Amino acid sequence: MKVRTTLAMALAGVWLASPLTAQNVPPADNSPDTAFVLPDAAALADFNPNLRKATAIVNGAVITDTDVEQRLNLVVAANGGKIDAEEKVRLRLQVLRNLIDEKLEIQEAASKDIKLSDAEIDSAYNRVAANFKNANGTFVDFLREAGSSPQSIRGQIQGELAWSKLLRRTVEPQVNVGDDEVKAVIAKLTAAKGKDEYHVGEIFLSATPETEARVLTDANRIVGQIRGGASFVAYARQFSEASTAGLGGDLGWVRAEQLNDAVAPTVIKLTAGDAVAGISDPIGVPQGVAIMALLAKRQVLSGNPDDAILSLKQLSLPLRPGITQAEGEAVVAKFKAATQEMGGCGRAEAVAKDLGAEIAINDAIAIKDLPTALQNLMKQLSIGQATPPFGSAADGLRVLVLCGRDDRPVKVAEPSFDAVYSQMNEERVNMRARRYLRDLRRDAIVDYR
Repeated sequence: MKVRTTLAMALAGVWLASPLTAQNVPPADNSPDTAFVLPDAAALADFNPNLRKATAIVNGAVITDTDVEQRLNLVVAANGGKIDAEEKVRLRLQVLRNLIDEKLEIQEAASKDIKLSDAEIDSAYNRVAANFKNANGTFVDFLREAGSSPQSIRGQIQGELAWSKLLRRTVEPQVNVGDDEVKAVIAKLTAAKGKDEYHVGEIFLSATPETEARVLTDANRIVGQIRGGASFVAYARQFSEASTAGLGGDLGWVRAEQLNDAVAPTVIKLTAGDAVAGISDPIGVPQGVAIMALLAKRQVLSGNPDDAILSLKQLSLPLRPGITQAEGEAVVAKFKAATQEMGGCGRAEAVAKDLGAEIAINDAIAIKDLPTALQNLMKQLSIGQATPPFGSAADGLRVLVLCGRDDRPVKVAEPSFDAVYSQMNEERVNMRARRYLRDLRRDAIVDYR
């Protein structure tokens, strides 16, 4: 089984808050006998605003309000702060559920004499911090600004590592994958050589016949949130019960033949990278419900469009300070007409000179290194075509002209016995792991405060 150590841009849950209702309050009496009197300051001496109050106690292990809020704040940060109050309440409960599971996993690992060293946790945490990209500060700065902490991330890492070690030792030895099963899958994959490959994300919610209706309702709500702009990765991390949850639901590149028969027909019809059409409706699958996302699509042995190397010429036209709206619109129209009709890269310098624009050349930029909006546009342009003008009053106008494109072939190796065996083995281990965790929940003593 592959042990996947992750990090945490968390997310979360399900719960409706009751709105506060106004009480019938009699008119204030302003007479001296009923005037408001402040309490003596001595009465506040025992109040500590930093006190960590217990939200839940799991077999004696305390989860505090602070623990929940720090994880929840990571979810909010992962969604750019765009979570409404009602959804935030639901997410908070899911965060609490995840923290309870985390305590149960750590406790069960400890009961089986599974130990983690500080060095293991430090190594995983350092990998997370090293992969963090933010020009405005360090990973610790980001966590603190978001209202979280390194301790919260380290706690999640501890839970993931402990559970992975436990599964390797106690569950994986009980799983059997037959050679004939592996060979049958390899034959199926080999027959599909040359077909499309899909970069897929998944969220799996387990369900029984008794809970299916409730789980489907939750799944529809999650789809609505993601299509409305919420982070698929963040929701996958907190809600998904698949083995890919720690990776934000990322299944990687797969062929349709590698997907569950229940989801494959839906995935191949999704629109890659689209925030709405790239997210499936909930799909009924064995033991639960799945939500699928199509992140990208490519053909085996052709090329990944995102890896294509472009040769570009950029025309830049500064705008006069204080330019009026009408004047600006006229300049944009003239710039657009000239660049859309110039007939390719060969005339770019002459057109730039006529317009008073500057020109720059980049012969080796990958599509994936461009801003998202330009990536989508460049995939649609033919050689010699130009983008519409873009920019701002401060930065001026720009146009990119596509002079050349080098699509890089993807060399895909034949599926190996070991790789297919590993994937099948992991699926079966995780199926048993979900049952294992359900048993731990059933036997746990959880006090809510």
